[in-house]
Amino acid sequence: MHTEVIKKRFTVDEYHRMGERGIFGPEDRLELIDGEILEMSPIGQRHAGRVARANSLFVRAFGERAVVNPQNPLQLSDWTEPQPDIVILKPRPDFYEHLRPTPGDVLLVMEVSDATLRYDLKIKLAYFAAASIPEVWIQDLNEDVLHVFREPQGRKYSASRQLNRGSAVSPLAFPEVQFSMDDLFGQA
Repeated sequence: MHTEVIKKRFTVDEYHRMGERGIFGPEDRLELIDGEILEMSPIGQRHAGRVARANSLFVRAFGERAVVNPQNPLQLSDWTEPQPDIVILKPRPDFYEHLRPTPGDVLLVMEVSDATLRYDLKIKLAYFAAASIPEVWIQDLNEDVLHVFREPQGRKYSASRQLNRGSAVSPLAFPEVQFSMDDLFGQA
């Protein structure tokens, strides 16, 4: 007799109810990806510094024209809610206190990656594209490279490029704002 193994997938609502009931604590670093609860890697000092640097640059550059939302959940579907390092959202007077942001509110997602680079590029990026997130930046801490993805089509982005130190990038939503890789990456 053969028994099939059945995997239980959770919806975002079920995932939130588990958190409200104390099944996970606030210190748990988790993401819900395609109904599976995944434990995230601990944040290293270099990773934390890069997120803080980008957060500061984005707040100064965008001012009140956007909400800079660091390390908070972003519901992409009924089954998927990652916690990107930084999400740039359309401005809203309540700063998303009353309603969670949706993919339609997102201007840019940025991930800072070291040990998770392959996962971010192969798995998470496909979910961002499927949710029609217009632009994703993935910072590779190991190589000091910024991967820029634009034009979501299905589960892929049709436009991508890699930027190294000495180059600069402007977000699609703010073409007049330019960030140098040296500013994003800090001192070499």
